[in-house]
Amino acid sequence: MTDAMSSLYPFLRFGDSPGEPSAESRRSVDAVLAEVRRSTTDKAREIMELRRHVHREQRHLLAACGTAMAERFARGGRLFAFGNGGSSTDAADLATQFLDPPPGSPPLPAFALTADAAVVTALSNDVGFDLVFSRQLAALGRESDIAVGLSTSGNSTNLLAAFDEAKRIGMLTVGITGGDGGRMAELDSIDFLFAVPSASVHRVQEAQTTIYHVLAELSVEGVR
Repeated sequence: MTDAMSSLYPFLRFGDSPGEPSAESRRSVDAVLAEVRRSTTDKAREIMELRRHVHREQRHLLAACGTAMAERFARGGRLFAFGNGGSSTDAADLATQFLDPPPGSPPLPAFALTADAAVVTALSNDVGFDLVFSRQLAALGRESDIAVGLSTSGNSTNLLAAFDEAKRIGMLTVGITGGDGGRMAELDSIDFLFAVPSASVHRVQEAQTTIYHVLAELSVEGVR
């Protein structure tokens, strides 16, 4: 297997050389299943501890950010979420948390800046992908609004540009990233930065989901 596959699935070890016994001939099905169970348990334990760590270290920041977001919504603000790749899917999920809140809670205006393929491809083609989010914020953003950018590395150039543009407008800015925060941690244009301390993209994204769900619940509850 490749190194990447080995890191994701350490319980699968296939022969790479001609004549080398296959995994099936070397290991019984029961042994493989036992390894799968162990690997799954280890991953679950890892993300649970990571979420506990985020709660311990950033719970006060989460509460403050949720309050600030609720205040913006109460003033008629809107939320704009953005990210690349898997983070763009998380941005869309975040927007959905406000548009379709739990029963009894008011829906709040929220948009994912990657949702319109025509806009994304037009801006990427005509002005460059580095400006695909900042150009939309320049056109749509207001001082009462909220900008939330998600990145596992914190180094995406188009997110950095978007945060700078949002701050220029006067928007509340929220960054959700991984590791040590990357280049996002160096910005003065982010009001609230949440960094998930892990080198695993998978664990970072799982913990980020918890962070933005908590922020959504706090915001909606604060407005209600």
